[in-house]
Amino acid sequence: MTAFNDEAVTGDALRRTLGVSRRRFLSTCTAATAAAIAAPVFGATPALAQDRAEAAGYDRGRSALVPPHKRGIILYTVRDAIGRDPLASDLPSGFREVFRQLSRFGYRQVEFAGYGQHVNAPGGADLGTLEGAKLLRSWLDAYGLRAQGSHGFIPPSWPLTPSDLDTFKRFLEISNILGMEHMGTGADPTNTPYRADWDVAAEKWNTLGAIARREGIKLYTHNHDSAYDFLLDGGPLDAQGRPTRSSGIRKLEYFLKVTDRKSVYLELDVFWAHVAQYKFHTYTAHDGSQREDVFDPAALVGRNTSRFPLFHAKDGVVNPQSGLGYDMVPFGTGDIDYRRFFTRVGAKNYHNPMVEQDNAPSASVPGQSLEFARIGYDNLAALRARH
Repeated sequence: MTAFNDEAVTGDALRRTLGVSRRRFLSTCTAATAAAIAAPVFGATPALAQDRAEAAGYDRGRSALVPPHKRGIILYTVRDAIGRDPLASDLPSGFREVFRQLSRFGYRQVEFAGYGQHVNAPGGADLGTLEGAKLLRSWLDAYGLRAQGSHGFIPPSWPLTPSDLDTFKRFLEISNILGMEHMGTGADPTNTPYRADWDVAAEKWNTLGAIARREGIKLYTHNHDSAYDFLLDGGPLDAQGRPTRSSGIRKLEYFLKVTDRKSVYLELDVFWAHVAQYKFHTYTAHDGSQREDVFDPAALVGRNTSRFPLFHAKDGVVNPQSGLGYDMVPFGTGDIDYRRFFTRVGAKNYHNPMVEQDNAPSASVPGQSLEFARIGYDNLAALRARH
């Protein structure tokens, strides 16, 4: 067992399996009692038994780059299906039926992007409550799915207001009920290029990360291309007294250096990281010279393996005319070399790739997002190491 798997035998892992908070777990369970309570959860359904058998054999082909139990999807990809009126469509609608369909495709993990669905779906419109989370957890368990993360609530205030802190803690409790290991956000820690602002963001995230860690949750930030642009941290100052040149370190690279490695984590969106590779390859150094440094997403992960528990597995076709370098397409149908990427980052039993396609929903083709989800799963499962 590697260091990345040690948590599988700790109380925190058991607590998440049970779906209870750290406080409730510690106050109600001795080790023996916890083991007794856990027994029916681990053996709950044939789907879960199948998942464990698949995980043990890795599809009976150990060259799979993404093991079956690590194949996930962020629910943002199928947001139209979750929000669909079940009374007006024969297609899967709402969380429960979407979970059922994703499980049939083969997925074993999901990442939430909010807890809202159509009002006519089982459970009603808002499942972002403690009771709603318990209902979601029952459906996840029924279909052999694990909630691995969520784009939850990150307080906008700093210093934290009492109201924001209470909301943050409530989202952590929901995360624990759902049994997830991670909670994060889809926004950058700050939207400026200046080091001073990233220092403030790091202070805030270290505080939030420590709170989350006490509840057994890893706090993560999910980022698009701009967070991999170069940090402005020196050279002549502008009229507002701000730096205009760079040492060559990228914003998120700096963020990794100044945040607690045991409390603050990142989710790499592989598509947007490749957009950053296309867009941000030259910077003005402190001495005014132009320097080239092409971004290497896999190398960044390799240098900081434990800081990247989650990926968004999103694909694109090269298109220099797009302004981004790529056009987004279903996973496995584009030009991003995922076999090489997953081979280089390694630690396949630690990282959790979530298939994502921002543009999967279609008003004219109501079933498109679920079909693209199926294609994404098949292509993720098909990735094999070279021999």
